[in-house]
Amino acid sequence: MAAHEVDSGRRIDDARRLAESGELDAAAEIFAELAADDGEADRAQAAVGLAVVLERRGDVAGSRAAARTALATGHPEYAAQAACLLARGFEEEDLGDQARAAWQAVIGLGTPAYLPAAHMALARIAEGQGDDAAAETALRAALATGDPVTASRAAQLLAGRLLEDGAPGEAADVVLEALQVPDAAEQGRLRVMLGMAHLDLACGEFASAAEEGGDPDGTALAIELLARVLPLRGRDADAATVWEYGLGHPDEEVASQVRLRRARDDAAFAGDAPDDTRAPDAGEDEDEDRRS
Repeated sequence: MAAHEVDSGRRIDDARRLAESGELDAAAEIFAELAADDGEADRAQAAVGLAVVLERRGDVAGSRAAARTALATGHPEYAAQAACLLARGFEEEDLGDQARAAWQAVIGLGTPAYLPAAHMALARIAEGQGDDAAAETALRAALATGDPVTASRAAQLLAGRLLEDGAPGEAADVVLEALQVPDAAEQGRLRVMLGMAHLDLACGEFASAAEEGGDPDGTALAIELLARVLPLRGRDADAATVWEYGLGHPDEEVASQVRLRRARDDAAFAGDAPDDTRAPDAGEDEDEDRRS
């Protein structure tokens, strides 16, 4: 009996086994017959199976036609698989608009297992097309899926964008939402980003306090704290500007306080400097004795 003549009782199972064993032509024949029958219970599965087999054979057009047949059935599992197959193929060919439409079809089907990948793909496509608003919307949707891995990744990307945009409060909220997801991935990295957001929030408060003035001690303290925290966020030049502002502050009392606070750095630096004094070695002792 030929490989394509096996009979397991269900033709869809025969076709799948043939495909797995490399009998692509025989598998495609069975899949195609089942997919063409509107009354066939396994039509959706057969259509997506045909799409996969034809793709493996290099028949891209035929594969996409079969995938669209599967998608049209609206089957929660196999239509979603077909839409994912279409979307990934379009992305590989850099066909962003078609890929976006296919991923949106995945979301429209609403099958939970496929939503995280679909939202992340939409974010990726939007970013590639320079649509920041759409990318942010997709990342927020990916976070909302509650998938431990996807939610963490989406939160990191979104929080990074928000920090760059000067919105540390929103960034902190995003990270906290991800940390509330059960078994969220990369929790350590999420907490680092939360700390970065809090540092930026602190810098904003210190800057406001320094600008408000009124209390010389409080103003000087705010200037010092701002100047010392900024380097933690890689903003050394801004820190130098803050010190310069404080040292030249129009309120001499504030400037004096800033000089005292800045002097701590100078004193610490001096304390770290190498000590020029050292004990003479044995040879130096003997030379000194002879001279005396």
